[in-house]
Amino acid sequence: MTTSRTSGYRLSGARVLITGAGSGIGRRMALEAAQRGAEVVVWDLDDAAARGTVAAVTAQGGTARCLAVDVTDRQQVTRAAAETGPVDVVINNAGVVTGARLLDASEDSIQRTMDVNVMALFWVTRAFLAGMITRGRGAVVTVASAAGWTGVARQTDYSASKWAAVGFTESLRHELRADGHPINTLVVCPYYIDTGMFAGVQTRYPRLLPILKPDEVARQVIVALEAGRQQLVIPPLVRWVPVLRVLPVGVFDRVLDALGVNQTMDHFTGRAGDLAAGGQPPAKGGSTSTRESGLTG
Repeated sequence: MTTSRTSGYRLSGARVLITGAGSGIGRRMALEAAQRGAEVVVWDLDDAAARGTVAAVTAQGGTARCLAVDVTDRQQVTRAAAETGPVDVVINNAGVVTGARLLDASEDSIQRTMDVNVMALFWVTRAFLAGMITRGRGAVVTVASAAGWTGVARQTDYSASKWAAVGFTESLRHELRADGHPINTLVVCPYYIDTGMFAGVQTRYPRLLPILKPDEVARQVIVALEAGRQQLVIPPLVRWVPVLRVLPVGVFDRVLDALGVNQTMDHFTGRAGDLAAGGQPPAKGGSTSTRESGLTG
């Protein structure tokens, strides 16, 4: 086995592809990357939103272009990748949330969650990874979630998808190491972010588990990318959740309950903007949203 060595990725002059960058932290990461001299390529299902990000980047003097892409469609991804050309960094950011109990969520919404949050990671990364390997340098970033560290009530499909996103990134890291390719991977696991994706969520101890500010999360992701980090978990308390798994399940559950983790979704009202866009009201407190977005949490 050959172990590769990876280092930070200087963004000045790099081409950075960000999926779901039409809004949320995707747009903010585009702005952060552009400020560091990167050429940004925005992929988003919403063409108008993607163009809005390009306008925001160019307004601050950066360089950006966009394509309307459904990252769950393999043929669209293949065509868009050919049009985009080689990229140095892929940031898999597109994500959706249903926020319903397992029996309340529709089959279509569950399938969409898994397609956007999991399968798109494979299609988008595969489209650009070979080029990175040929050039001998690159980075793959996956925006997962704190839900990728522990399951959360009323997020069965979302939590499962984010566990898969963490597993995807860690397995890819080992694969690249084993084959001796100096391509860095970074998995990002933030707690809830104040982008409207989880409208109404509440946190019991805001100093320990605060609702995160999107600008700060985006900044930390780009800083971690340039530093060559392989894992970013915010806030720091979330990092200790896997350690607590050594406790008996009943004790672990009581710790989560004491922190109010399973109660955060009690007042979830659905992602902001979905109902105005013609979506259906939440079923028993769960959103039926399935529109792809740059938001995550």
